[in-house]
Amino acid sequence: DHAVPAPSIQDAVGHNKARDFVRQHGIKNFYDIGNHGICHQVILEEGLAVPGQVLACMDSHTCASGALNCAARGLGRIEMLQILCTGQTWYKVCPTVRYVLKGKKAPGVYGKDIFLAIAGKYGDAANENQEFGGPALAMLPFDDRATISTMAAEVSAEFSTFPADQVTRDYLKGKSRQPWIPVESDPDARYLDVREIDLDSLEPWVSRPDFVPHNTCPVGEVSGVPVQQAFIGSCANGKLEDLRTAAEIVKGRRVHADTRLIVTPASQKVHLQAVRLGYVETLIEAGAVVTNSTCGACFGYHMGVVGPGENCITSSTRNFKGRMGSPDSKVYIGSSATVAASALAGCITDPRRYLKASA
Repeated sequence: DHAVPAPSIQDAVGHNKARDFVRQHGIKNFYDIGNHGICHQVILEEGLAVPGQVLACMDSHTCASGALNCAARGLGRIEMLQILCTGQTWYKVCPTVRYVLKGKKAPGVYGKDIFLAIAGKYGDAANENQEFGGPALAMLPFDDRATISTMAAEVSAEFSTFPADQVTRDYLKGKSRQPWIPVESDPDARYLDVREIDLDSLEPWVSRPDFVPHNTCPVGEVSGVPVQQAFIGSCANGKLEDLRTAAEIVKGRRVHADTRLIVTPASQKVHLQAVRLGYVETLIEAGAVVTNSTCGACFGYHMGVVGPGENCITSSTRNFKGRMGSPDSKVYIGSSATVAASALAGCITDPRRYLKASA
């Protein structure tokens, strides 16, 4: 999923080895080019994971499936080999922090903003689990939940989970035939901390370059920083709703002459739906480049490498030095709405000004 279609001979060789392995072992759940996507997105949209399961995958953003009430965590190559050979692995049992979401998020505020606000206030979550609850959950769309769970890797949380409520049940309808039993915390569960998050007062947030914990701020604090590239995509924010939001903001407008807007759907299914709904046409008419579904520019390998001295605003997952290309570039993280608005302005900007104008 990180290199599709193959951008190098080495990748092409690796892809063919994977296809040979699939044929040899009769693996059914194989999503080759033409039916592909970022693995975390494919797991969600195909119902390959369900509530109450433990999910292991060789990528740090496996925590995305915490939105499905899964104990989902990325593991390294050696751990995955051990699981394949023995069917077993181990996890450290860590204390849990419970986040109680209250109120209602305003237009222009998304799951990415909720996460960035939490990361800015509370910082690193190494050797901790995150659990989300509270009265606002009933109004929090599944895509926002998936974004929050995915981004938990950026604060080093062990697990990040949501309950299997009606939103989860509605999302899974028609996606999975697996039986599942939701897991809930005991009424007398002990938490390392319980933290209330007031969504009513939340505004669009951005992460400054190089790291996320204790390095985020409301978008107004970095407004006006010029950006040469704006990227919408990744397992965190390459979903259909992200493309819809971006298309809504850029409709009838043009991307700034000094900025490149690159949009990469998280899966082939997302791409096809976005074409059918006209989002891709709207984005291209505005001057964006819409690529095939893959990880793409997120990890600085192909289809959007950032050059020395450039600034990039991205709705992807990670922004450490050199993540998206040159170590002399700077990467800011925001919601897909913030990215689209910044692409129009040519600098980091609050997306609400464009959403209001579109209303």
